[in-house]
Amino acid sequence: MRSLLFVPGDDTRKLAKGTASGADVLIVDLEDSVAADAKQKARETTRYFLRDTLRSSQRPRLYVRINAFDSGMSEADLQAVMRVAPDGIVLPKSASGRDVARLHAMLSVHEAETGTPDGRTGIIAIATETAASLFELGTYQGVSNRLAGMAWGGEDLSADIGSAANRANGEFTEPFRFARNLCLFGAVAANVAPIDTVFTSFRDLDGLRSECEEAVRDGFTAKLAIHPAQVPVINETFTPNAAEIERASRIVTAFAEAGNAGVIGLDGEMLDRPHLTRAKKLLDRARLAGVFA
Repeated sequence: MRSLLFVPGDDTRKLAKGTASGADVLIVDLEDSVAADAKQKARETTRYFLRDTLRSSQRPRLYVRINAFDSGMSEADLQAVMRVAPDGIVLPKSASGRDVARLHAMLSVHEAETGTPDGRTGIIAIATETAASLFELGTYQGVSNRLAGMAWGGEDLSADIGSAANRANGEFTEPFRFARNLCLFGAVAANVAPIDTVFTSFRDLDGLRSECEEAVRDGFTAKLAIHPAQVPVINETFTPNAAEIERASRIVTAFAEAGNAGVIGLDGEMLDRPHLTRAKKLLDRARLAGVFA
Protein backbone atom coordinates (compact mmCIF):
# COMPACT_ATOMS: atom_id res chain seq x y z
CA MET A 1 0.00 0.00 0.00
CA ARG A 2 2.19 2.80 -1.35
CA SER A 3 -0.19 4.90 -3.47
CA LEU A 4 -3.84 5.61 -2.65
CA LEU A 5 -5.66 7.50 -5.42
CA PHE A 6 -8.89 9.43 -4.80
CA VAL A 7 -11.46 9.25 -7.62
CA PRO A 8 -14.93 10.85 -7.57
CA GLY A 9 -17.58 8.19 -7.16
CA ASP A 10 -19.91 9.78 -9.70
CA ASP A 11 -17.46 10.00 -12.62
CA THR A 12 -17.22 6.79 -14.65
CA ARG A 13 -14.46 8.14 -16.91
CA LYS A 14 -12.21 9.00 -13.97
CA LEU A 15 -12.99 5.69 -12.29
CA ALA A 16 -11.79 3.85 -15.40
CA LYS A 17 -8.62 5.95 -15.57
CA GLY A 18 -7.98 5.41 -11.89
CA THR A 19 -8.31 1.65 -12.23
CA ALA A 20 -5.60 1.68 -14.91
CA SER A 21 -3.32 4.12 -13.08
CA GLY A 22 -1.17 1.57 -11.26
CA ALA A 23 -2.32 2.79 -7.84
CA ASP A 24 -2.15 0.19 -5.08
CA VAL A 25 -5.45 1.43 -3.67
CA LEU A 26 -8.28 3.23 -5.46
CA ILE A 27 -10.36 5.33 -3.05
CA VAL A 28 -13.78 5.82 -4.60
CA ASP A 29 -14.97 9.05 -3.05
CA LEU A 30 -18.51 9.75 -1.89
CA GLU A 31 -17.47 12.71 0.26
CA ASP A 32 -15.66 15.92 -0.71
CA SER A 33 -15.46 15.44 -4.49
CA VAL A 34 -19.21 14.81 -4.85
CA ALA A 35 -21.72 17.66 -4.73
CA ALA A 36 -24.56 17.42 -2.23
CA ASP A 37 -27.21 16.96 -4.92
CA ALA A 38 -25.17 14.19 -6.60
CA LYS A 39 -24.70 11.92 -3.57
CA GLN A 40 -27.34 9.36 -4.54
CA LYS A 41 -26.10 9.18 -8.12
CA ALA A 42 -22.56 8.69 -6.79
CA ARG A 43 -23.69 5.82 -4.56
CA GLU A 44 -25.31 4.08 -7.51
CA THR A 45 -22.36 4.67 -9.85
CA THR A 46 -19.95 3.47 -7.17
CA ARG A 47 -21.95 0.32 -6.48
CA TYR A 48 -22.02 -0.68 -10.16
CA PHE A 49 -18.33 0.16 -10.56
CA LEU A 50 -17.40 -1.97 -7.55
CA ARG A 51 -19.61 -4.84 -8.69
CA ASP A 52 -17.90 -4.96 -12.10
CA THR A 53 -14.33 -4.18 -11.04
CA LEU A 54 -14.12 -6.48 -8.02
CA ARG A 55 -14.47 -9.44 -10.40
CA SER A 56 -11.12 -8.66 -12.02
CA SER A 57 -7.92 -10.25 -10.78
CA GLN A 58 -5.93 -7.33 -12.21
CA ARG A 59 -7.20 -4.47 -10.10
CA PRO A 60 -6.12 -2.24 -7.24
CA ARG A 61 -7.60 -2.66 -3.82
CA LEU A 62 -10.91 -0.83 -3.77
CA TYR A 63 -11.81 1.35 -0.80
CA VAL A 64 -14.76 3.75 -0.54
CA ARG A 65 -14.57 7.04 1.32
CA ILE A 66 -17.96 7.50 2.94
CA ASN A 67 -19.29 10.77 4.29
CA ALA A 68 -18.38 11.65 7.86
CA PHE A 69 -20.54 10.47 10.74
CA ASP A 70 -21.76 13.99 11.53
CA SER A 71 -23.07 14.43 7.97
CA GLY A 72 -25.97 12.04 8.53
CA MET A 73 -25.10 10.27 5.25
CA SER A 74 -22.62 7.60 6.31
CA GLU A 75 -25.19 4.83 6.84
CA ALA A 76 -26.77 5.44 3.41
CA ASP A 77 -23.28 5.22 1.89
CA LEU A 78 -22.63 1.90 3.62
CA GLN A 79 -26.03 0.53 2.63
CA ALA A 80 -25.18 1.25 -1.01
CA VAL A 81 -21.67 -0.17 -1.18
CA MET A 82 -21.42 -2.95 1.39
CA ARG A 83 -23.74 -5.20 -0.59
CA VAL A 84 -20.94 -5.55 -3.18
CA ALA A 85 -18.18 -6.02 -0.57
CA PRO A 86 -15.44 -3.42 -1.20
CA ASP A 87 -11.99 -4.15 0.17
CA GLY A 88 -12.32 -1.34 2.68
CA ILE A 89 -13.85 1.90 3.88
CA VAL A 90 -12.09 5.23 4.34
CA LEU A 91 -13.46 7.14 7.35
CA PRO A 92 -13.08 10.92 7.03
CA LYS A 93 -12.98 13.29 10.00
CA SER A 94 -12.27 10.49 12.43
CA ALA A 95 -12.34 12.11 15.83
CA SER A 96 -10.64 9.28 17.74
CA GLY A 97 -10.23 5.54 17.96
CA ARG A 98 -13.83 5.42 19.18
CA ASP A 99 -15.01 6.39 15.69
CA VAL A 100 -13.08 3.48 14.22
CA ALA A 101 -14.64 1.15 16.80
CA ARG A 102 -18.06 2.51 15.80
CA LEU A 103 -17.38 1.91 12.11
CA HIS A 104 -16.06 -1.58 12.94
CA ALA A 105 -19.40 -2.45 14.55
CA MET A 106 -21.37 -1.04 11.62
CA LEU A 107 -19.31 -3.05 9.14
CA SER A 108 -19.82 -6.22 11.13
CA VAL A 109 -23.59 -5.80 10.81
CA HIS A 110 -23.39 -5.17 7.07
CA GLU A 111 -21.07 -8.15 6.57
CA ALA A 112 -23.48 -10.39 8.45
CA GLU A 113 -26.44 -9.15 6.43
CA THR A 114 -24.68 -9.69 3.08
CA GLY A 115 -22.90 -12.96 3.89
CA THR A 116 -19.47 -11.33 3.69
CA PRO A 117 -16.84 -12.99 5.92
CA ASP A 118 -16.63 -11.19 9.26
CA GLY A 119 -13.72 -8.77 9.44
CA ARG A 120 -13.01 -8.81 5.68
CA THR A 121 -13.60 -5.07 5.18
CA GLY A 122 -10.62 -2.91 6.12
CA ILE A 123 -10.62 0.63 7.50
CA ILE A 124 -8.39 3.62 6.79
CA ALA A 125 -8.98 6.60 9.08
CA ILE A 126 -8.27 10.18 8.09
CA ALA A 127 -7.39 11.27 11.56
CA THR A 128 -6.39 14.95 11.66
CA GLU A 129 -9.20 16.90 10.01
CA THR A 130 -10.37 18.76 13.13
CA ALA A 131 -8.47 20.50 15.88
CA ALA A 132 -10.01 18.22 18.51
CA SER A 133 -8.85 15.08 16.69
CA LEU A 134 -5.18 15.97 17.21
CA PHE A 135 -5.56 15.33 20.93
CA GLU A 136 -6.84 11.78 20.24
CA LEU A 137 -4.16 10.37 17.95
CA GLY A 138 -2.94 8.03 20.66
CA THR A 139 -6.35 6.33 20.99
CA TYR A 140 -6.23 4.06 17.92
CA GLN A 141 -4.21 1.23 19.42
CA GLY A 142 -6.15 -2.02 19.55
CA VAL A 143 -9.52 -0.51 18.61
CA SER A 144 -10.08 -2.71 15.54
CA ASN A 145 -8.27 -5.43 13.65
CA ARG A 146 -9.78 -3.89 10.53
CA LEU A 147 -7.67 -0.74 10.84
CA ALA A 148 -5.08 -0.82 8.05
CA GLY A 149 -3.83 2.74 7.97
CA MET A 150 -4.09 6.28 9.30
CA ALA A 151 -3.79 9.31 7.05
CA TRP A 152 -3.55 12.97 7.84
CA GLY A 153 -5.22 15.81 5.98
CA GLY A 154 -4.56 19.51 5.95
CA GLU A 155 -7.43 21.03 3.97
CA ASP A 156 -10.31 20.37 6.39
CA LEU A 157 -8.01 21.09 9.33
CA SER A 158 -7.18 24.47 7.81
CA ALA A 159 -10.87 25.27 7.55
CA ASP A 160 -11.51 24.10 11.11
CA ILE A 161 -8.83 26.25 12.71
CA GLY A 162 -9.40 29.22 10.39
CA SER A 163 -5.91 29.44 8.94
CA ALA A 164 -5.38 31.53 5.82
CA ALA A 165 -3.32 28.73 4.25
CA ASN A 166 -1.62 25.49 5.24
CA ARG A 167 1.54 26.08 3.21
CA ALA A 168 4.05 28.91 2.85
CA ASN A 169 6.74 28.88 0.16
CA GLY A 170 5.67 25.38 -0.79
CA GLU A 171 6.14 23.92 2.70
CA PHE A 172 3.54 23.07 5.32
CA THR A 173 3.37 25.62 8.11
CA GLU A 174 3.99 24.60 11.71
CA PRO A 175 0.42 23.72 12.77
CA PHE A 176 0.15 21.28 9.87
CA ARG A 177 3.58 19.76 10.38
CA PHE A 178 2.47 19.18 13.96
CA ALA A 179 -0.61 17.31 12.71
CA ARG A 180 1.54 15.34 10.26
CA ASN A 181 3.96 14.28 12.96
CA LEU A 182 1.25 13.26 15.42
CA CYS A 183 -0.42 11.13 12.74
CA LEU A 184 2.87 9.39 12.02
CA PHE A 185 3.39 8.59 15.70
CA GLY A 186 -0.23 7.55 16.20
CA ALA A 187 -0.20 5.18 13.22
CA VAL A 188 3.06 3.53 14.21
CA ALA A 189 1.83 3.17 17.81
CA ALA A 190 -1.31 1.46 16.44
CA ASN A 191 0.84 -0.78 14.21
CA VAL A 192 -0.85 0.38 11.00
CA ALA A 193 0.40 2.15 7.88
CA PRO A 194 1.20 5.86 8.30
CA ILE A 195 -0.11 7.57 5.15
CA ASP A 196 1.06 11.01 4.03
CA THR A 197 -1.46 13.55 2.78
CA VAL A 198 -2.15 14.71 -0.79
CA PHE A 199 0.12 17.01 -2.78
CA THR A 200 -2.43 19.32 -4.38
CA SER A 201 -0.23 20.84 -7.14
CA PHE A 202 -0.76 17.79 -9.31
CA ARG A 203 1.23 19.13 -12.30
CA ASP A 204 4.34 19.73 -10.15
CA LEU A 205 5.80 16.23 -10.19
CA ASP A 206 9.21 17.44 -9.01
CA GLY A 207 7.59 18.98 -5.96
CA LEU A 208 5.66 15.77 -5.39
CA ARG A 209 8.83 13.70 -5.56
CA SER A 210 10.54 15.96 -3.04
CA GLU A 211 7.61 15.66 -0.63
CA CYS A 212 7.52 11.87 -1.10
CA GLU A 213 11.23 11.61 -0.34
CA GLU A 214 10.74 13.63 2.83
CA ALA A 215 7.83 11.40 3.87
CA VAL A 216 9.85 8.21 3.30
CA ARG A 217 12.76 9.68 5.24
CA ASP A 218 10.50 10.41 8.21
CA GLY A 219 8.77 7.02 8.31
CA PHE A 220 5.61 7.25 6.20
CA THR A 221 5.01 4.18 4.03
CA ALA A 222 2.33 5.51 1.66
CA LYS A 223 0.86 8.69 0.20
CA LEU A 224 -2.55 9.87 -0.94
CA ALA A 225 -2.90 11.01 -4.56
CA ILE A 226 -5.46 13.13 -6.39
CA HIS A 227 -4.37 12.56 -10.01
CA PRO A 228 -3.25 9.45 -11.92
CA ALA A 229 -0.05 11.23 -13.02
CA GLN A 230 1.08 11.26 -9.38
CA VAL A 231 0.90 7.50 -8.96
CA PRO A 232 4.15 6.46 -10.72
CA VAL A 233 6.17 9.00 -8.72
CA ILE A 234 4.65 7.82 -5.44
CA ASN A 235 5.14 4.14 -6.24
CA GLU A 236 8.76 4.66 -7.24
CA THR A 237 9.64 6.76 -4.22
CA PHE A 238 7.96 4.51 -1.67
CA THR A 239 9.56 1.36 -3.11
CA PRO A 240 13.01 0.67 -1.61
CA ASN A 241 15.73 0.84 -4.27
CA ALA A 242 18.44 -1.72 -4.94
CA ALA A 243 21.09 0.09 -2.89
CA GLU A 244 18.77 0.39 0.13
CA ILE A 245 17.80 -3.28 -0.10
CA GLU A 246 21.45 -4.36 -0.39
CA ARG A 247 22.44 -2.28 2.64
CA ALA A 248 19.52 -3.52 4.74
CA SER A 249 20.24 -7.14 3.79
CA ARG A 250 23.87 -6.77 4.85
CA ILE A 251 22.82 -5.32 8.20
CA VAL A 252 20.43 -8.20 8.89
CA THR A 253 23.06 -10.75 7.85
CA ALA A 254 25.77 -9.10 9.93
CA PHE A 255 23.63 -9.20 13.08
CA ALA A 256 22.74 -12.84 12.43
CA GLU A 257 26.37 -13.80 11.93
CA ALA A 258 27.29 -12.00 15.15
CA GLY A 259 24.81 -14.13 17.09
CA ASN A 260 22.29 -11.27 17.23
CA ALA A 261 24.65 -9.17 19.33
CA GLY A 262 23.52 -5.81 20.66
CA VAL A 263 26.12 -3.88 18.67
CA ILE A 264 28.09 -4.73 15.53
CA GLY A 265 30.56 -2.99 13.27
CA LEU A 266 29.84 -2.71 9.53
CA ASP A 267 31.76 -0.64 6.98
CA GLY A 268 33.49 1.26 9.76
CA GLU A 269 30.21 2.19 11.49
CA MET A 270 28.87 0.99 14.83
CA LEU A 271 25.29 -0.27 14.48
CA ASP A 272 22.90 -1.20 17.30
CA ARG A 273 19.49 -2.83 17.52
CA PRO A 274 17.47 0.13 16.16
CA HIS A 275 19.51 -0.14 12.94
CA LEU A 276 18.47 -3.79 12.70
CA THR A 277 14.81 -2.91 13.27
CA ARG A 278 14.90 -0.27 10.52
CA ALA A 279 16.61 -2.69 8.14
CA LYS A 280 13.98 -5.36 8.72
CA LYS A 281 11.15 -2.87 8.17
CA LEU A 282 12.69 -1.74 4.89
CA LEU A 283 12.99 -5.33 3.69
CA ASP A 284 9.37 -5.98 4.66
CA ARG A 285 8.31 -3.02 2.50
CA ALA A 286 10.45 -4.30 -0.35
CA ARG A 287 8.79 -7.73 -0.14
CA LEU A 288 5.33 -6.20 -0.21
CA ALA A 289 6.34 -4.17 -3.28
CA GLY A 290 7.60 -7.33 -4.98
CA VAL A 291 11.21 -6.19 -5.33
CA PHE A 292 12.75 -8.49 -2.70
CA ALA A 293 12.13 -12.17 -2.02
